[in-house]
Amino acid sequence: MKKKRVSLNLAIDSESDEPISRGQFYSLKRKIPFGAEQKKRKAPVAIRKMFSYSKEEFFNRISLLLIIPVAILLTFGLLMIFNTTAAQIIDKSLEVDTHTALFKQLLFGGIGVLLGSIAYALGYENLLRLSRPALIFATLLLALLFVPKVGQTINGATRWMNVFGFSFQPSEWVKLLIPPTYLHWALKQKEIRFVPFLKILGALSIPIILIFLEPDNGTTAIILFVLFILFFLTSVPLLYWAVPLALFVGSAGAVAYQMPYVQGRIQVYLHPELDLKGKGHQPYQAKIAAGAGGLWGRGLGESLQKLNYLPEARNDYIAAIFAEEMGFIGVLGLIFLYMIFAFGGVCVANRAKDLSGCILAAAFTFLIAIQAFLNLGIVSGLLPSKGMTLPFFSQGGTSLIVNLVLLFLLLDISRKSNGALQDGL
Repeated sequence: MKKKRVSLNLAIDSESDEPISRGQFYSLKRKIPFGAEQKKRKAPVAIRKMFSYSKEEFFNRISLLLIIPVAILLTFGLLMIFNTTAAQIIDKSLEVDTHTALFKQLLFGGIGVLLGSIAYALGYENLLRLSRPALIFATLLLALLFVPKVGQTINGATRWMNVFGFSFQPSEWVKLLIPPTYLHWALKQKEIRFVPFLKILGALSIPIILIFLEPDNGTTAIILFVLFILFFLTSVPLLYWAVPLALFVGSAGAVAYQMPYVQGRIQVYLHPELDLKGKGHQPYQAKIAAGAGGLWGRGLGESLQKLNYLPEARNDYIAAIFAEEMGFIGVLGLIFLYMIFAFGGVCVANRAKDLSGCILAAAFTFLIAIQAFLNLGIVSGLLPSKGMTLPFFSQGGTSLIVNLVLLFLLLDISRKSNGALQDGL
């Protein structure tokens, strides 16, 4: 037996003098404890202490990247909801108690924590197994929305269902259930072929079409974005989905641009002041609110746009009121919190114990991050106006509950990860 040395001070036994391949090198390297190849060159003491913590400590640190931003967002969200609601009541546009909206948000938050704790106890593995029947049930609820006197129509959209005095949106649960349903199917396939892929795509398109018909274009777009990410992560051939999608979007866009109605909507999107009494009213008032805040803002509670100038100030456009009161610096802080959360979600996906946990964590993180990106893009005028809440911040019962369940599922994936820092953070 001859002993042969390779880079990074790794000694391996071999019967031949032929050099080992890169794959053999890394497979051997993974079997050696972290730090064994660094006997000659040690990192500074401070850096070694930074990355030398146990599995439990690792889990706690990654969890904090998820928990702390959400806690801050929830706290400021409750403050802004109370702030905005109280102003509308003082202006006599709402005939309810000043604390009603705050208590409802706290109640929905408590329900979200309760359901999230149940999901945490069940585990994401059970979610994968139960997602298909749960999605079928949620699809039936979506269909019931179109039955007279069952679905509630607000602002021309039939998205809500009333149960025991509480309204909820089945589409929010569909948004949570579609990723694990698709992933559970994809991981069973040795190779994703075209015909089976069309079948699962056809099954998933049923709830998506029902959501589109409510109409709820924002949720439809979010689900499609998440599905595209899942297609990419599960190595679906681009010929199956990306090429047809590009052809469809290109041809549909060319045809739609020729329609006078579409051209008018594009003009309103680019210049909302052209339709101040219609579709351009909200975007225009949101721009006024954000611009009035300047760098440091008017001050907490000093917004003028919340006095019925900006519709949906507690819901979809709450970030505009926040920008007016806290300024550009406050909005940067808001974006930074979502960035920390997204980074934490990526760390959870990277350290997941199996492929299903990795892809599910990536999908859930993207699901929350894309909502924040789209909402802030709409409020700033970069994107067309669509009904979409800001995660953990806006008023919205079902949205808050589902987002909290997603948070607890991410914590469950993190809890079950290997937790070993093989190559540093």
